[in-house]
Amino acid sequence: MGIVEIEGLGKSFEPGSYALRNISFSLSRGQILGILGPNGAGKTTLIHMILALILPTEGTIRIFGKVLSPSTRTDILRRMNFASNYVFLPQTLTLWENLMVYAIMYEVPDPSKKCAEALRMFGLYDKRNKRAKTLSSGQMMRLCLSKAMINDPEVLLLDEPTAGLDPEIARETRRILVELSREKGLSVIYTSHNLGEMQEVSGRVLFLDEGKALLEGPPAELIGRYDVKNLEELFFKVLESGR
Repeated sequence: MGIVEIEGLGKSFEPGSYALRNISFSLSRGQILGILGPNGAGKTTLIHMILALILPTEGTIRIFGKVLSPSTRTDILRRMNFASNYVFLPQTLTLWENLMVYAIMYEVPDPSKKCAEALRMFGLYDKRNKRAKTLSSGQMMRLCLSKAMINDPEVLLLDEPTAGLDPEIARETRRILVELSREKGLSVIYTSHNLGEMQEVSGRVLFLDEGKALLEGPPAELIGRYDVKNLEELFFKVLESGR
């Protein structure tokens, strides 16, 4: 059994109109799953359902062997975390204060040590006493990533985690994620429009379009099966054949 099990998941915001329909996949411990798809494909909706921010219309989400529900939500989410290029942390707090708030919320042992560790991981320790409003968009994303590691999550959900980062920092972020997945068994689900990045770090990829799953599997295997050179060529080939 995977650490995350999605079965027959669907979400309808209006009768007869589905944002997601019949999505199923499994995520193993230490695996990185990349979610691919054009804008409006349902990628963010899927992540929000796994975070229990919105309820599915149909299907089941099972995490750590438990069905995600109002009664299990708190225990499950305590072992997870999330970062997004579209979510900002409180602007008037310093970087240190932002992380301390979350460290206390997650009841992290020795929160000061953990905050320092998380800020150093993403190159922000020297700015720890600066207010978040002074950060560039790329630095804010790095702060969000620092926050996402504050509780040593077992499952990490990332929505466009390297958007806005300069190439060197983006490469270092990818290295950190791969290292954590291999050495600590961190499981990651993330979206990105950077297909080269996704091919580099993902153990598996899931193609979504118009709320439907078109294809799922290891990148190298899928590239060979469809006789293409890379994930970018595969992306367009799958979209053309799936529509």
